[in-house]
Amino acid sequence: MPLTTIHHGSLEYLTAGTIPVPHAFTTRYGGVSRGDQASLNLACCDSDPRENVEQNIRILAGALEFDPAKLVLTRQTHSDIVRPVTSADALGLCHRDYPECDGLVTAEAGVALLAFTADCTPVLLYDPVTGAVGAVHAGWRGTAKAIAAKAVEAMVRNYGSRPRDIRAAVGPNIAQCHFETDDDVPQAMLAAFGDQARDYIQRRGEKFHLDLKGLNALALRRAGVEDITLGDECTYCQNGRFWSHRVTRGRRGSQGAVIVCRGGGQ
Repeated sequence: MPLTTIHHGSLEYLTAGTIPVPHAFTTRYGGVSRGDQASLNLACCDSDPRENVEQNIRILAGALEFDPAKLVLTRQTHSDIVRPVTSADALGLCHRDYPECDGLVTAEAGVALLAFTADCTPVLLYDPVTGAVGAVHAGWRGTAKAIAAKAVEAMVRNYGSRPRDIRAAVGPNIAQCHFETDDDVPQAMLAAFGDQARDYIQRRGEKFHLDLKGLNALALRRAGVEDITLGDECTYCQNGRFWSHRVTRGRRGSQGAVIVCRGGGQ
């Protein structure tokens, strides 16, 4: 099942039909930022005034109807750290103010979670039985560390979720068509996933192309998740719609994967 595009005024984002709570994989459209960060940049950076980023987050919060004061952000380092959080962990709208992590989970009603991407793989998680949710940033290093599976494990450990109940959505990233690497990346995947990883690796001359959406889905299935929506959007191919770190060579903003906990069972 593909992702669905939603327009809310000038704001554009994508959603998964299997997740009924407010959530979004954002695009570049609908914010107030300018220049290389135009227009819905969600991550503070030196070239985009902080007030622009905060206004962009408020625009997104208005569309998804969550309280920005209860939004918790990742501070990403390509780790496999997943933090269970509550509203007490909401430290403002700048990711630089947060502890290091690449994944967040919560079961507190009203709390929203936001992870950032610009080629890496975003994963959103939702448990309709406990109401718990998760948001994950999976770069290739995080993918090799199975961070998506570790977020599932954190939901099981902290909120009593059962993996078979959890619904996952994997959002826009740099797809296999353009994720070209040297030998170190496929070797890391083979070390992590064994021979099953070969289905997601293509050799093209001296280089390799990897399907990071597929590898994250593999990690989720190994963790016991059965309901997985895979988007087919490529941030490199659609770099006018999404930021691509490779296309811009770092002169970019960041899109986000956000999900809101409604609490209880839905």
